[in-house]
Amino acid sequence: MTFSTTDRTRVPADAETLLAAARRVIGIEARALDLLAESLGDSFAAAVGLILGARGRVIVSGMGKSGHVGRKITATLASTGTPAQFVHPAEASHGDLGMVTPDDVVLVLSNSGETPELSDIIAHTRRFTIPLIGVASRAGSTLLQQSDVAIVLPQAPEACGTGVVPTTSTTMTLALGDALAVALMEHRQFTPEHFRTFHPGGKLGARLSKVADLMHHDMPLVAEDAPMSEALLTISQKGFGVVGVTDPEGALVGIITDGDLRRHMQGLLDHRAAEVMTRNPRTIAPDQLAEKAVAVMNARKITCLFVLDPAAGGRPAGFIQIHDCLRAGVV
Repeated sequence: MTFSTTDRTRVPADAETLLAAARRVIGIEARALDLLAESLGDSFAAAVGLILGARGRVIVSGMGKSGHVGRKITATLASTGTPAQFVHPAEASHGDLGMVTPDDVVLVLSNSGETPELSDIIAHTRRFTIPLIGVASRAGSTLLQQSDVAIVLPQAPEACGTGVVPTTSTTMTLALGDALAVALMEHRQFTPEHFRTFHPGGKLGARLSKVADLMHHDMPLVAEDAPMSEALLTISQKGFGVVGVTDPEGALVGIITDGDLRRHMQGLLDHRAAEVMTRNPRTIAPDQLAEKAVAVMNARKITCLFVLDPAAGGRPAGFIQIHDCLRAGVV
């Protein structure tokens, strides 16, 4: 063993051998994915059609490694607009079959297609005429023979070298699940805004936040003819460091910032708001992504934006600061 520059990290002397093994595994799985892409045909389109026609959910099931992959596929489907639920085949045999209804479509995963724990859920779909999509690597397997739509994984060696550890087969199944989810997503014209509805938390949720989600509704505003003493009081009370200026109809016509105050320091209190303000300030719409608001503020070297709803005739609907975006994780 040799040591790296930190005492905590040990680099094996045969690092090149390990890297060669890693590259071999990834190469084997990459070639298998190419085979999978080439093998897809009418059965894939039929599976998408079954899911689109279902009034209920996609029930995903699989045992062992296929079950772990199935859980990920379930999560991807659910977060992209296709209601889905994972049902463990062993639990299905002890009451969870009640979760599977004739309105659903069932997606069962099994590399061999002969996993004994799947027999009850397969039988349940046949008894109640529930559409069944089977995914396996053997065309003549029990699972695929019983399925309404059978998707056969191409013959490809497992990347472990011994042929017994599920590696290539699980990678292909996972990719197939992603392909189903994205095909359904594109058919339904699923947008990033839709995605945020199902994924409000975390970094992705923050990136997809809209201006309306983060803006302040208690805005710093004064009328055009307001004396600067009133404008200064509003700036102080609201605590945003700026104040918007509105015309008699309530439309935003300007903004007063620290820079405007410094430029009019001489005799400031003798002025009206309209005489000090900067006209035609940069604004943003409430349905824009907060990420867009950050980009605008960074480009203009400003720290806040008034939010104008186009349907409101130029009247401000809110106010957003760059700090609001940063707190929400939008960077």
